[in-house]
Amino acid sequence: MSVATPHSLDEALSALAGQPDAQVLAGGTDFMVEVNYGHRRPTAVIALTKVSALRSWKVDGTHLVLGAGVTYTDMINPEIAVPFPALAAAARTVGSPQIRNAGTIGGNVGTGSPAGDTLPVLAALDASIELRNTAGTMRVVPWTEFFLGVKRTDRQPNEIITAVHLPLFESKQDYLKVGTRNAMVISVAGLALVVDFDGGNVRCGLGSVGPVPLRARQAEAWVASNIDWEHRRVPDPRTYETFGAMVADASQPIDDHRSTAEYRRHAVGVMAQRALMRMI
Repeated sequence: MSVATPHSLDEALSALAGQPDAQVLAGGTDFMVEVNYGHRRPTAVIALTKVSALRSWKVDGTHLVLGAGVTYTDMINPEIAVPFPALAAAARTVGSPQIRNAGTIGGNVGTGSPAGDTLPVLAALDASIELRNTAGTMRVVPWTEFFLGVKRTDRQPNEIITAVHLPLFESKQDYLKVGTRNAMVISVAGLALVVDFDGGNVRCGLGSVGPVPLRARQAEAWVASNIDWEHRRVPDPRTYETFGAMVADASQPIDDHRSTAEYRRHAVGVMAQRALMRMI
């Protein structure tokens, strides 16, 4: 197996052009598990850990642009955590410190696992994914078009994920996760809630309860119409329970070795209710 360790994005794209079947490796926290269990046998790997340009982040107009190499540990940095507390909360739930130091947002997005911890947050924030191909062309894809199925994304074989774009706006945010234990666990169900005070709307992203990240669109519209936005309060306390039930109905869970579909559906409903109560 050949391994390329480029130091720049141009070098990485050049390596990919020469080996279009190569596995593009970010932190490797998902990929190496598959290799160790014999599920993957790559003939070539392009490791991006030395591409420093992918580790940066910046404000670009109305968006925060996170380089694909930004790690979970980086996401806890106040520069990211203050405007995006749900993303920081999701990052804190990921694995051990060693995993958080290695795993990246680009890797989480590129893997496209329904259990990816950052994905419900990206869905709730209406994030977009930036990619560059071996010809140097860039495209930015809305999350709704990027995630196609279980571990299937719109990334083409000649492309590298370079950044994630997150819109900046005044909001309260939260991320909640249920697992089979309290730490270092794959998500059984995850939920990100964003209350957008600028736009007067609520956004609810769901993870591990469908083949791709989901949005509870009907629940969002309904609860937004039952919030007193001027005073930032919920006039009728029954709103919380109804919102939770509607979010549960929006989920599409399955039974697997980690949980039953029934429990997952119940869990996201409870998390939605609790998250909304914390914010309003």
